[in-house]
Amino acid sequence: MPTIAIVGAGPGMGLAIARTFGSRGFDVALIARTKEKLETLVAQLGQEGITAAAFPADILDRASLTDALDAAKARFGGIDVLEYSPAPHFPVPGFTLAAPSEVTVDNLQPQIEYNFYGAVTAAQAVLPAMREAGAGTLLFTTGGGSVDPVPMLGNVNAAAAALRNWAINLNKELGGSGVYAAHVAINVWIGGGGPAGFPAAMPEQIAPLYWDLHENRGRSEAIFNA
Repeated sequence: MPTIAIVGAGPGMGLAIARTFGSRGFDVALIARTKEKLETLVAQLGQEGITAAAFPADILDRASLTDALDAAKARFGGIDVLEYSPAPHFPVPGFTLAAPSEVTVDNLQPQIEYNFYGAVTAAQAVLPAMREAGAGTLLFTTGGGSVDPVPMLGNVNAAAAALRNWAINLNKELGGSGVYAAHVAINVWIGGGGPAGFPAAMPEQIAPLYWDLHENRGRSEAIFNA
């Protein structure tokens, strides 16, 4: 069975992506901070006939993220697809939103640690084996602001743009190796309850895009618009 590891798994996009790949024969490794929430998702997927397992880790603790991915490889025999989509990390102490003119090293650094360094850490945990096998998919998710930035998200968008740049460049480097990387920019509010006038979409509408990228491997970036 091939395996997808979802870093930042939750009941929204993470669950929808797990279902999309799980229904097509993948086992699912779920990685996020809260063990109880992960176990709820594992049970939910199990009832749908999808084999899943929980691997708690804090993305900001790079050693714990690497350990979780190593445990997932040991449990399932390897990771064929890595999907990195940490949930927006605010309001949390140390994580604040800042307009571009208000960005400081102090309010930008946590966003870089969370969005960019976490993705690099996750990729380094799985990429060597993928290269050796000559196969694998790496998918990295940000918001639409990584492509077309929004003033209220000046620090978040800057960190996400760094991830976008690196992911696209990684795919260039990997050309011809059998390993594929792509960036997904979700340019909608996920689920209901978003700001008035802002386009929205449900996770189930967005998740098939990830399967399309994995299957067709023809582009290094996809932007989801409503």
